[in-house]
Amino acid sequence: MKKIRAAIVGYGNIGQYVLDAILSSPDFEVAGIVRRDPTSVPYELKKYNVVAGVDELENVDVAILCTPTRRVEEYAKKCLAMGINTVDSYDIHGGIVDLRRSLDAVAKEYKAVSIISAGWDPGTDSIVRSMFEFMAPKGITYTNFGPGMSMGHTVAVKAIKGVKAALSMTIPVGTGIHRRMVYIEVEEGHKFADVAAAIKADDYFAHDETHVMQVESVDDLKDMGHGVNMVRKGVSGDTQNQLLDFNMKINNPALTAQVLVASARASMKQQPGAYTMIEVPVIDYIYGDKEALIKKLV
Repeated sequence: MKKIRAAIVGYGNIGQYVLDAILSSPDFEVAGIVRRDPTSVPYELKKYNVVAGVDELENVDVAILCTPTRRVEEYAKKCLAMGINTVDSYDIHGGIVDLRRSLDAVAKEYKAVSIISAGWDPGTDSIVRSMFEFMAPKGITYTNFGPGMSMGHTVAVKAIKGVKAALSMTIPVGTGIHRRMVYIEVEEGHKFADVAAAIKADDYFAHDETHVMQVESVDDLKDMGHGVNMVRKGVSGDTQNQLLDFNMKINNPALTAQVLVASARASMKQQPGAYTMIEVPVIDYIYGDKEALIKKLV
């Protein structure tokens, strides 16, 4: 069996778990790791090809982008233009349609595939919401996150001038409303009030109740646990009071990484273009013979 050669682009929280997921997947092998500083190689990467760009690696089938959301489009376009499939965990819900349209054109031009927003929300939760929608077409679905660390929001805070270290926690208030609790260490020479104002003005936080607090050590507060509760009360045909409930408690980066690797597998089975997870057959994410999977799962 020819294995899928995957490049890991970025080796932060998610990238480390992506490596674990690849090593646990019998149909994958590591093509290499892309880092901003390829001369800084941690011990666990000594046996891999660590480089500054995907173009320095050979025979890459798919690039798994473990980059900040706001850099996804840039990295994806470079990889797609080399004919390399991409998957990412882009998590700005309001930008997904535009990103899909942008990457779709590049992917089709270079005969590659991009699966975008391949995390758990957006991502696998999007699939569950879609199931809820056809099971009870009329109704309302509430998606309640947390309590837990939001990686996308945390990365966004770290990018703000004056932030030395950061942690963004998502606290569910109910009916799809959330409170953002942001803990930061402030760099010397910056005023906390100015930094806090910049955080609250960022699009990641501007639409939610956000509290910013200065702490001595962010590391003392970190916990990778997270979760979601999705509830839909709706109508099937003319029958009222259909109640659908989905819960999960997770390690955030580990689950995101596993979904990225599953999506990398699925990317090898699609026609050129860009896709969200709800557009891809569910069976394509799973390793194994299709008929055997149908027998097992159906």
